[in-house]
Amino acid sequence: MRLQIVAVGRLRDGPEAALTADYVARAAAAGRQIGFKSVELIEVEGKPPGQARSEAAAIYRATPDDARKILLDERGAEWSSRQMAQKLAQWRDDGGACATFWIGGADGAAQSVKDQADEKLAFGRQTWPHRLVRVMIAEQIYRSLMILCGNPYHRD
Repeated sequence: MRLQIVAVGRLRDGPEAALTADYVARAAAAGRQIGFKSVELIEVEGKPPGQARSEAAAIYRATPDDARKILLDERGAEWSSRQMAQKLAQWRDDGGACATFWIGGADGAAQSVKDQADEKLAFGRQTWPHRLVRVMIAEQIYRSLMILCGNPYHRD
């Protein structure tokens, strides 16, 4: 199974980009041991404010047809790290080809993206900067894979 983070906009060099890249690389290395073929960040072009439909089209182009689609949205469900690990393992064990985590643009995700998401995931009810959300989902993917590997990185 492949894991993707599809995010609207591109991060310039900086601490958020470095942290995201580090967690994606760590997750990719760990995931290969337990049946996750790859972990990758795909950045799609962000449009000027008010262009959520154009951003939605870019998100769809980056998402495989057979992917499970998880939208990061403050109105979504709040999963513990263990729950996320269990979901990833279940999707993998059920023969899922890909799980794609969507991060919308500055104005949020278009309604069509919300409607097409299989799941909605929140990191609490606050609104987080998109630059930090990339780091947070990359770290949670890494943490979930460490849980599945039996690595003591995660402590309850």
